[in-house]
Amino acid sequence: MTLPPQIVVHRDKELMAEAAAARLITRIVDVQSARSTASVVLTGGRNGNALLAAIAASPARDAVDWARLDLWWGDERFLPEGDPERNVVQAREALLDRVPLDPSRVHAMPASDGPAGADAEAAAEQYAVELAKAAGPEDHAEVPSFDVLLLGLGPDTHVASLFPEHPAVRETERTVVGVHGSPKPPPTRISLTLPAIRAAREVWLLAAGEDKAEAVALALSGPGELQAPASGAYGRARTLWLLDRAAAADIPPELYPPASA
Repeated sequence: MTLPPQIVVHRDKELMAEAAAARLITRIVDVQSARSTASVVLTGGRNGNALLAAIAASPARDAVDWARLDLWWGDERFLPEGDPERNVVQAREALLDRVPLDPSRVHAMPASDGPAGADAEAAAEQYAVELAKAAGPEDHAEVPSFDVLLLGLGPDTHVASLFPEHPAVRETERTVVGVHGSPKPPPTRISLTLPAIRAAREVWLLAAGEDKAEAVALALSGPGELQAPASGAYGRARTLWLLDRAAAADIPPELYPPASA
């Protein structure tokens, strides 16, 4: 049974990023206290990078044992290593190069000039193998049970690189796929699939700005994942929508949370 999503609305995008950063730091610390290591799937885009920058600016970041944190990615632009458009490069600039991570626990998706070359499907399979090796017998899929999986929401309701009506959003067997003909450049990407996303304990969806209001309302109305991929992104224990007021403007009144920051 899928649990209903929880919705938190913040005054503006800056407060949303700061509150999401504090929430994520707390979640990581709690998991590490209970289980030694924690795992987080990062997202790119303006809201994902704003969250990482807010963590970098937070004095509370030192509460995290960064050496005992595994970082994964939900999707990646299939570009050469070091390309400034790659999510991992932007994440390093925003946060990762400022904290003492264990490099072996930073699981970047393959680049187009990596061992798989320019074959996005082979690169996706390479990442799927890495995920499967990290999964334990207690996990629910061929991926780890991520503690938090972050997703940005596109104005067309895409999450990761799963776009409405595209073949990747229909995938039910594989955990990672190559995405071709993306309506958003660059056209070739690598992405987790919905089954891999739904293996996470918690899925947090981030959206800010009036250009996201229609997508938020559509995804929360439950049209189905083919038309609105975000509606198919949920966690096993919790699904959390973190919004600013502009992005929440079109949410039906019955869904709008009574207490928001």
